[in-house]
Amino acid sequence: MEIFIDIDNPLPQFSQLVEQIKLAVQQKQIKPGDPLPSIRQLANDLGLNNKTVAKAYRLLERDSVIQAKGYRGSYIHPDAEKNCTVNLNELVEEKLTDVIGMLRHTGATDSEIRIAFTKVMNSDRKRGN
Repeated sequence: MEIFIDIDNPLPQFSQLVEQIKLAVQQKQIKPGDPLPSIRQLANDLGLNNKTVAKAYRLLERDSVIQAKGYRGSYIHPDAEKNCTVNLNELVEEKLTDVIGMLRHTGATDSEIRIAFTKVMNSDRKRGN
């Protein structure tokens, strides 16, 4: 599997990394159980910040495309291929679009919606969600 990060691409570097790993799984270039390079090694190989690679790995783990095994490293998840098709960002945007449309239909202003959204997000953070 070869990964190329295009610094001129408007897509963030961590997103490019996530997409390329998912594509490699879908094309069976990497298979369930295959190890991935360590965060430090991949960051070094690609000339990226460790935090950029760590963010990509966290998102891939959240989506069950990879699984971290502590100090033993990260591996391709057994269900990675089917999990590559899930796009949580699209789902979130779709749900927010529906809710915002419904709120606007009831007469809520964009300002009221923003204030309520910020209030809900901040109260969720305080509860640890």
